[in-house]
Amino acid sequence: MIDRSQVEDVISNITDPYLEQNYVEAGAVNSIEIDDQSITVKLTLPYAAEFFGGGVQQLLQSGLSSEFDEHRVEVVVDWKVEAQKTANNLPGLKGVKNIIAVASGKGGVGKSTTSANLALALKHEGARVGLLDADIYGPSQGLMLGVADGVRPEVQDEKFFLPIEAHGLQVMSMAFLVTENTPMVWRGPMVSGALQQLLTQTLWDDLDYLVIDLPPGTGDIQLTLSQKVPVTAAVIVTTPQDLALLDAKKGIEMFRKVNVPVLGVIENMSTHICTKCGHEEPIFGEGGGDRIAKEFGTSLIGELPLSLSIREKADAGSPHVADDPESPIAMMYIDIARRAMARLAQQNQAQEEMPIIQMSDD
Repeated sequence: MIDRSQVEDVISNITDPYLEQNYVEAGAVNSIEIDDQSITVKLTLPYAAEFFGGGVQQLLQSGLSSEFDEHRVEVVVDWKVEAQKTANNLPGLKGVKNIIAVASGKGGVGKSTTSANLALALKHEGARVGLLDADIYGPSQGLMLGVADGVRPEVQDEKFFLPIEAHGLQVMSMAFLVTENTPMVWRGPMVSGALQQLLTQTLWDDLDYLVIDLPPGTGDIQLTLSQKVPVTAAVIVTTPQDLALLDAKKGIEMFRKVNVPVLGVIENMSTHICTKCGHEEPIFGEGGGDRIAKEFGTSLIGELPLSLSIREKADAGSPHVADDPESPIAMMYIDIARRAMARLAQQNQAQEEMPIIQMSDD
């Protein structure tokens, strides 16, 4: 008669590439049912895995069937996104489980394009996702997601905005409240107030993740967000060149000082791919994102090429993940999204495993 420990031993030999743990260690095994003829294993992954879950199911079923070939094996893989603890123990935002801030130390590194594709990649994996364009001075997500100029959000009860839907995302941006030719000539406190209003007066509908596309730098908006908004974690976008890395370090350090965990670094424009011959070359340098990730005790969760098609699809209002989710570049964004979700899911586990330090007078 097979017992549970034998089945767990087989499952323990299979490591999730995103959690970087086997499924027993990760606490993903819900139940194991064994009788004389069959073995049924039920798993729940802690991150959205609409497409990846099928591969996990096949891998586990193959491993168990090979080991217990006289039994019929059934593996059921599900997923569930839980709300993680927020920075500084701020109360969560209504209708939102987790808030992920996407930041960069300087402009021009492709942060907004990355934010849009990251949000779409989370949605691709089955999650309910929102995207807040927090760049009050230069909002771009409306254009990037194909929202026509002049579209305005509906208002409910004269004080709440209903987010606009674009490519299956719930989206809110200052661009939806003003014309594209209206300059935002506001001082810092006004900008911080506008951000809080956009965030808290939008009726987000049962989101697993709200991605916030921050403006570049470490100014008023970033501080307001990190100190007054229940941010769950942040992602830093940079390019390999030394100037961008210098500013990215400041961004990481800012989040560390306000107790916002950094899930990882995304290195954009890692290499240039020639559209004529396909030659790949690191024209901005190489290895920079990995260096600062190691320096600050976080991870490099993805590298993206400098590609003409990324820019073209963003300008056309149909980013890669929405327009061609099976393309190599879209799969890079989806891989990054899975890594970010897995790291986010492990935050509570890491905090629970921290040792309790007791002080005495001895």
